[in-house]
Amino acid sequence: MLRAVGFGDADFEKPLIGVASGDSTITPCNAGIGSLIPGVEEAIRKVGGMPQRFGTPTISDGISMGTEGMKYSLVSREVIADCIETVCNGQSLDGVLALGGCDKNIPGALIAMARLNIPAIFVYAGTIKPGRLRGQDLTVVSAFEAVGRHAAGLIDDNELLEVERHACPGVGACGGMFTANTMSSAAEALGLSLPGSSTMSAADREKAESAAESGRVLFEAVKAGRTARQMMTRESFLNAIAVVIAVGGSTNAALHLPAIAHAAGVELTLDDFTALSAKVPVLCDLKPSGKYVATHLHEAGGTPQVMKMLLTHGLIDGSCMTITGKTVAETLKDVPETPPKGQDVIRPFNQPVYKSGHLAILKGTLAPGGSVAKLSGVKSRAIEGPARVFDREEDSLAAILGGTIRPGDVVVIRYEGPVGGPGMREMLAPTAAIIGAGMGDSVALITDGRFSGGTYGLVVGHIVPEAALGGPIALVEDGDIVHLDGDAGVLDLKVAPEVLAKRRAAWKAPPPRYTRGVLAKYAKLVSSADLGAVTDL
Repeated sequence: MLRAVGFGDADFEKPLIGVASGDSTITPCNAGIGSLIPGVEEAIRKVGGMPQRFGTPTISDGISMGTEGMKYSLVSREVIADCIETVCNGQSLDGVLALGGCDKNIPGALIAMARLNIPAIFVYAGTIKPGRLRGQDLTVVSAFEAVGRHAAGLIDDNELLEVERHACPGVGACGGMFTANTMSSAAEALGLSLPGSSTMSAADREKAESAAESGRVLFEAVKAGRTARQMMTRESFLNAIAVVIAVGGSTNAALHLPAIAHAAGVELTLDDFTALSAKVPVLCDLKPSGKYVATHLHEAGGTPQVMKMLLTHGLIDGSCMTITGKTVAETLKDVPETPPKGQDVIRPFNQPVYKSGHLAILKGTLAPGGSVAKLSGVKSRAIEGPARVFDREEDSLAAILGGTIRPGDVVVIRYEGPVGGPGMREMLAPTAAIIGAGMGDSVALITDGRFSGGTYGLVVGHIVPEAALGGPIALVEDGDIVHLDGDAGVLDLKVAPEVLAKRRAAWKAPPPRYTRGVLAKYAKLVSSADLGAVTDL
């Protein structure tokens, strides 16, 4: 059968290299992948391998945001991982190169690599260049925030349309330090992507060159027997968390990194994020709460520059191995210890954006199993106020856009967790609407769902246990006082225990929203968010 796809006699002696392609015109994140594949395949052939291309799916979070379709986004991470594992094991491939651009492509591929434990490398399809309007940089989140500004009467119909028209100028993943760029940086920190590749623009020539080089490096790893789990050690995962914090990355890293670690058989918990957040500063001034986008970070030295600064100050382990065969320290040998002058994308170590991490793990009577907060871009990291309770994201958004949410309120969105949603939708639409309405410092939002990497403000997600499983968030009523303190790591419901006991006795689990198909299967299998929402415990 392989002769029918072009194999000659000598080719059967060559290593079979899988090329797992997320090529798709569904989203600009992946629309540039097709142009990278020929160079990758040619590079693999030239060094003596036989590339075997196959496809993986993708969901565009930015397009499905705020709809029922968003419930399939996190599910797609598992589908991607299952696809890659199935093909590589089913066809006995010797190594795999995965190309992806959108949010779930990266963790999905890394989960598969960990399960397979064959030589593997990830090629990030690259980030989008910023949109421009009247001298200002735009990202996809600019459009969501413009909706909130429009609802608040701060801009007119024409301004809203102009922002939407200019936000996404071409191919590439969302430009800020949102989830795709966060996870590409994490993949580089783990040693499973080439140095400097995680912040390249999808539209620049160097991306194609880096993709081809990845094929050559993978072939050498196959010959040397360097498998994925040799890179995926506990120390390398801690390196990845440190980098995520230093670049001001997405809360989704606290979902994806534990899931990848689980696949690799490495212990990693939310407590590791807490420990590193206390030590690692935020060094990069990046959107959503900062000024710059990933292409600006690349110009300032990219992930290698950030890693070298962390290495210099003892915050990452330089002995960890990378797919190239070099250690982290060897890889960073020629990178300066300080960021280049004349730019403020990467701050000097002693002048960080924040002295400690922007990600906080909160626990308390509302989240006994933990929750994840993103506390960047706000004046205060604490709030205490009355709950405004919604059982669906759409209902909360209608209230925000309708002007019924007031400063001091704590918006509670529940039954959006891994099981209850199912699929743990991202709450970018309501959080962006709050920001757009000018209430980012005065209104908090908490949920058993999750957030887009484009979200910032007083937001807490991944609440465990989730509402559908009877977690305390299911018992909250309008007007209850919620206490949130990011610095103290506390998320409490100020309701008397006897009152909560009465409510719990009356509570009944809602019927599942889906009883057949992918979402129904997912709801039956998925773990809690603190364990990474994995489906193979």
